[in-house]
Amino acid sequence: MSERYDAVVVGASLAGCSAATLLARRGARVALIERRPNLTDYKRTCTHFIQASATPTIQRLGLAERIEAAGGLRNGLELWTRYGWIRPRLDEASPYPAYGYSIRREKLDPIVRELAADAGAELLLGQTAVDLVRANGRIDGAVVEGRDRERRELRARIVVAADGRGSRIAKLAGVPGRIRPHNRFAYFAYFRDLPARSGSHAMLWFLDPDGCAVFPNDNGVTLIAAMPTRDKLPEFKRDPEAAVLRYYAQLPDAPDPRTGTRISPWIGKIDVPNVSRPAARPGIAFVGDAAMASDPLWGVGCGFALQSGEWLAEAIGDALVDDDDLNPALDRYRRHHRRMLAAHHWMMCDYATGRPFSPVEKLLFSSAARDDETARLFHAIGSRSVPFQDRVNARLLARALRVAVTSRGRSPARVRPAVRALPG
Repeated sequence: MSERYDAVVVGASLAGCSAATLLARRGARVALIERRPNLTDYKRTCTHFIQASATPTIQRLGLAERIEAAGGLRNGLELWTRYGWIRPRLDEASPYPAYGYSIRREKLDPIVRELAADAGAELLLGQTAVDLVRANGRIDGAVVEGRDRERRELRARIVVAADGRGSRIAKLAGVPGRIRPHNRFAYFAYFRDLPARSGSHAMLWFLDPDGCAVFPNDNGVTLIAAMPTRDKLPEFKRDPEAAVLRYYAQLPDAPDPRTGTRISPWIGKIDVPNVSRPAARPGIAFVGDAAMASDPLWGVGCGFALQSGEWLAEAIGDALVDDDDLNPALDRYRRHHRRMLAAHHWMMCDYATGRPFSPVEKLLFSSAARDDETARLFHAIGSRSVPFQDRVNARLLARALRVAVTSRGRSPARVRPAVRALPG
C-alpha cells in the first residue's frame, strides 16, 4: 500500500504534535505516526516542566487554555547556590516570558495529539516507522508497520523525525548524533500533598557539583529528584529513598518528602547522554530530542520540543504547501535551530561533566542572589528565552561585575533571607 502526504511526522509527542499541528493549519496533508496504540499513552520519564521560553509557542498553538483547564500550573524557577537564593521578580510587562507551565505528561500528551488531529493531521496510532522510502537519491517518505505486521508506504516530501534521543529515523537516514558524556544520574519519585514553599515554582539546588529539584505539578502532585555525580551511584542503588532523604534533610527551604505520600516507585535514570545532530538534511528534519537532547537537570526538553516543532513549521510551511524547493527552507530551519539552542546545549554539556562552578558562574550566581535586575537578566538566559550568545548575556555579565564591586564585603544573606549552608 502506498499513500501520498506532504509530510510524515514520526512521533506523536510534544515536538511531533507541535510540528504536525502548525503544518496542518497551513493546509499541508500530514501523517502523524505514533507507535503507541492509545491516544492516552504518554511519556513517563520527564520533569513535566516547560520553560518560559516555550510560552509564546504554547499560546500560538492554542495550548495554554487547554493546559490550564486540565489543571496545569503557571510555573517559575527559584535557584539556590551557596551564595543564596535567586528568585527573579517578573511580571507580565517583562520583555521576556514571565512564566512557563507545569503539567504531567499523562495529561499533556493526549492534549497535544487531540490538538494535532483537530488541526487536520491524520493520526496513525499503533504504527511504527521501520524504514525510509528513497527515490532519485533522496528520502521520499517512510514505511510503517502496524501491530498486525501489515506495512504501508507513506510517501512525502519531508519526513520529520520526532522519535526521541535514540531516534530510529536518524539511524535509518544515516545521520548519527554527536554524543557528549554525562557524569550525573537521576533518581526521582512522585508525591501527593507535598506543598513546596515556592508554590507553583520549581526549586533547584546547585550543590556544586550535585543537584536536587522539586517540580510542583497539576492536581497536587510533586516530583522530587536528586541528580548527583556518578561516583555516588552505588549508594543510590542500594537504597534510593534513604539516599534522597539524606540530601533533602540538608537542603535550605526544601519540603520534607516524609510529610507527603509517595505515589510512585523511585525511578532511576542512570545513562542520559547529551546528544545533538544537524536539525535538517535534504528530505528530513529533526525536532525535539531527535535534534538535541540535553541534560535533564535544566528541565529544557519539553520547551525545546514545542519550540523546535514551531520553528520547523514556520521555516518550511509555505514551501511545502506551494510545492516549492524545500532545501532552502530546511537550511533556514537548521541554521535557526543552531543559533537558538547550540550554545545553550554546549553550556549544559560542559556542566554535565560534573565539574565545579567556574569563576564566571560563581560571579553570576552570587550577584543574582544580591540584585533583582541581575536576577531578571539571569532568568532571560536561564529560561532559554534568548540565545546564549544574545547581547543580554553581555548585559548580565556587566551587571554582575558591577554588583560584585559595589557589594564587596556584603554577603547575600544580608540582602536575602538567610539560608542554611550544606555541610562542607
